[in-house]
Amino acid sequence: MLKRCGLSWQKIRKMLSKASRAKRKAHIATLLTLFQRMSRGEITLLYIDEAHFHRDMDPGYSWGLVGRRIRRQSTGAKLSERLNFYGAYDFAEGQCLLWQDGKCNGHNTARFLEQVAQWREGKGKKLVIIWDNAPCHTAKMVQNAASRLGIELVPLPGYSPDLNAIEGLWDWMRDEVTRGYCHASLAELELACQKFIALINQDPVALVDRLWPKFELDPEEELLFSD
Repeated sequence: MLKRCGLSWQKIRKMLSKASRAKRKAHIATLLTLFQRMSRGEITLLYIDEAHFHRDMDPGYSWGLVGRRIRRQSTGAKLSERLNFYGAYDFAEGQCLLWQDGKCNGHNTARFLEQVAQWREGKGKKLVIIWDNAPCHTAKMVQNAASRLGIELVPLPGYSPDLNAIEGLWDWMRDEVTRGYCHASLAELELACQKFIALINQDPVALVDRLWPKFELDPEEELLFSD
């Protein structure tokens, strides 16, 4: 009956209503300009974000026999048993970098920028980073580190994770690494995450296709946001 009424079973998508339509529109205009600079070989365009991966499994959908419930064993890992990852996505080259060494704070964010600069060293292009306004990004020591490294920082509009292309990496990695699987140790979890990054880096075209940034805004969706 529901299908006959034109309904379908869909996953609910959370929209952060505090986002500003005007600021989101302005960011798209900025992104188009950055894309042109990237296409001319003037810059390397990077997206950066952080994510926490727990040793225990992430629930979700999987294939199973009809009429039989899917059950997976969990060791009941503590909430503290997690890894805090920094991730960088090079949109121009179709490559990702994963790094973790403690908490995601100003000190470690500055250290990660140094890792990113070394990762892209020798490309001969100015680094431009798009990221959100998290406290660890806006910290003075981080801003100073970026200036010292010659990195241009482009902040995303508030409450707009959908405009950060690397967000798709975390969903992808959870599907492949922690969905329905409990890792025996944090070391095993980190190894699995690094293996995943190494694997997807082997196919830059497929990676970029999967993590393609949003260059256009859906007018219907934008009505859900504030002015």
